[in-house]
Amino acid sequence: MEVKDLTVLERASLLSGKSTWATRALKRAGIPSMVLSDGPHGLRRQTGSGDNLGMGKSKPATCFPTAGTVACSWDPELAKTMGQALGSEARSLGVNMVLGPGMNIKRNPLCGRNFEYYSEDPQVAGRMAAGLIEGIQSQGVAATPKHFAMNSQELRRQASDSVVDERTMRELYLTGFEIAVRQAHPWAIMTSYNMVNGTYANENPHLLKDILRKEWGFDGMVVSDWGGSNSAVAAAANGSSLEMPQAGYDSVRQVAKAVQEGRLDEADLNARAEEVARLAKLTYHSGMDPDGNLTADQIRDHHQVARSIAEGSAVLLVNREGRLPLAAGTRVALVGDMAETARFQGSGSSKVNAAKQESMLDLLRQGNGDGLELASYSQGYERHGEKNQSLIDQAVAAAGQADVIVACVGLDERSESEGLDRSHMDIPGNQVDLIKALGATDKPLVVVLVAGSPVTTDWIDQCDAVLYIGLSGQAGASATLNILTGRVNPSGHLAETWPKSYADCPSADWYPDPAHESIYREGPFVGYRYYLTAEVEERFPFGYGLSYAHFAYADLSVDDKGVTFTLTNDSDRQGATVAQLYVQAPKGGVLRPVRELKGFKKVSLEAGQSTRVRIDFDQTTFRHFDTASNSWQVESGDWTIMIGSDARSMDLSEQLTVHGTVDPQSPDPALGAYLTGRVKEVDDDAVTALFGHSVVRQGAVSTFGVNDPLSSWKDSRSALARFVANFLAKSESRHEAKTGNPDLNTLFLLNMPPRAMAKMTNGLIDTAMVEAIVRIPNGHLWRGLGGFIAGFFRNMSANRRTGKELNHE
Repeated sequence: MEVKDLTVLERASLLSGKSTWATRALKRAGIPSMVLSDGPHGLRRQTGSGDNLGMGKSKPATCFPTAGTVACSWDPELAKTMGQALGSEARSLGVNMVLGPGMNIKRNPLCGRNFEYYSEDPQVAGRMAAGLIEGIQSQGVAATPKHFAMNSQELRRQASDSVVDERTMRELYLTGFEIAVRQAHPWAIMTSYNMVNGTYANENPHLLKDILRKEWGFDGMVVSDWGGSNSAVAAAANGSSLEMPQAGYDSVRQVAKAVQEGRLDEADLNARAEEVARLAKLTYHSGMDPDGNLTADQIRDHHQVARSIAEGSAVLLVNREGRLPLAAGTRVALVGDMAETARFQGSGSSKVNAAKQESMLDLLRQGNGDGLELASYSQGYERHGEKNQSLIDQAVAAAGQADVIVACVGLDERSESEGLDRSHMDIPGNQVDLIKALGATDKPLVVVLVAGSPVTTDWIDQCDAVLYIGLSGQAGASATLNILTGRVNPSGHLAETWPKSYADCPSADWYPDPAHESIYREGPFVGYRYYLTAEVEERFPFGYGLSYAHFAYADLSVDDKGVTFTLTNDSDRQGATVAQLYVQAPKGGVLRPVRELKGFKKVSLEAGQSTRVRIDFDQTTFRHFDTASNSWQVESGDWTIMIGSDARSMDLSEQLTVHGTVDPQSPDPALGAYLTGRVKEVDDDAVTALFGHSVVRQGAVSTFGVNDPLSSWKDSRSALARFVANFLAKSESRHEAKTGNPDLNTLFLLNMPPRAMAKMTNGLIDTAMVEAIVRIPNGHLWRGLGGFIAGFFRNMSANRRTGKELNHE
């Protein structure tokens, strides 16, 4: 039986989940259920009642380094290897569809989920994601790049409108997704919670129909983020296939009724149902055990894979006078709570129940430090930032017994999490005090830095060496020791800019936006595009990374299809580096950053070895999006082609005359400060010129609707609604103060619009009941309660009838 032969109600039923993690099956049509699982850097296969925040128990699985760390490898093949392991584990755990990779552009370093995302640059994000997708899908499991699109802040994430000019959106925020779709052909893609220019992403025709499906040719399944579907009918009409999790039968009835009344074209219903059915069949494997676990071989082998990824991703930031690597026999004073209890992942839906765990302290105690001797261990600081001078004093005293101090410091668990954005870029003050005290001793100080995104480093002059390991996964401790001892030569390069201070960030003055609209005033000047163009000095530039080896670039040759150059390891150590291709547009052309990354290659060389390296151009190399013609164009003229080791350091350059589609066109003078990249100085007239129209804010809410978050109820005329909002806020604060960790469930509720209740309660609440609920914050308590109670019984009756009809009873 084909999908088109099913009843309208049956086809509609395929468009929403049956539980938190599974889709509906239709046995008479041979359509199996699919199991979906979080998995950007490890499978979170839950064992009990499902949740989407990482709260419940899950089966053991390998915890690989997070995306923000893996991106520092600049190695898509390494990402592919990780994807193959993820896909293999998915098969063992009964998972058909892995919800990852996360690949949103890092607009601002404070975004709470930056550790789940690759880069501030679409070339790195797109190519790394493509590698992971290819690896996952090689195992017959669907990959699901996310969150499409413009998911740049956690504050109000389900009720925020990302307002961005078309050109910036196309060139910066969507190009990474385009690269991944065109290169790796993912079988599914996940939409984001937020609106994009006034329309929810999950029903946005411009994103889903015009760009994703028509322009890029995507023919797979589109799934909502959990609770991220606004209108099931609008989603189906505009290209979204499946809303998750369990929306019950309310959405099924809405879709079926819309078809019967002619408000939804039956062809759209058929297309969406077919997309779900096709993926369910494609990922079905008869031997897959829904109750399965990892094998002993997988646990052992994938721990080694996780270690190799961590080794390839760590970035050596500082190495004064060649302090690293440490020689065998070096007596080490190990300092830091994170050296004893490793922090290797973020919090939220991506949190993995790691199959194995290790720490630097345990490994050194066991003699697994490749010749390093543990002279002492000191806690050094309270994990969650409380001042404790005695711990600092103990660490300083213990250092006297050692040849070198190795201090493990960084952000704690509550600093980086889904559901909330960071409030600053600093590591805890007690750790800064520790670093300064240790730096004042006569012992060399090596800092191992743990964080999923950039931190301020005013303390760095106290250090002889700094190794940034990011969030390095369950094998991060052994990977770190291998690098410190020189068994592995560090080869990671930063996939995002590290500013000197948060105030230097281009969007610092308007991020995160607490209002309904999150206006991307900085336009294209994100990350290194800003720092280079506006001539703002950073702490570490995009693409930066040191090595124990040294590399030289020479003999650049440029042709119409790409570049070739000679790369030489002119040191006495084997090592790897990342060669980076940047381009600069002809003078007098459209508004652009001073240069942009357009290609890269990770190259490993033996000591003294040279090789010719080739990096090809592609369709993204010279293009820009022309809003007047709504098309991609290439400016003719003399482009500067550059090869460098980071965005600041250009080693080679040559001119290339490009015969494009248009002559250079000078930018509009009304763009004002945008012309120099100094986005902090732009006025409203310049913003209007950038967007091509005035940007108007919604203003204060006077009447609450189904899409205003519960947190906004604090300003309600209803005492009950104010109580609910204030109670949730205080409850979260108390939980964090008590446990040191954010209360993700409460944060989710605070950011949740009431309409999500109809999408996440398995049919217990329907849309009509939600509409009754929002009468309460608008001052109509009894009408709201009465409508909700009446709606409850009406909905239960309707659900029984729908269930019988679907079961043909």
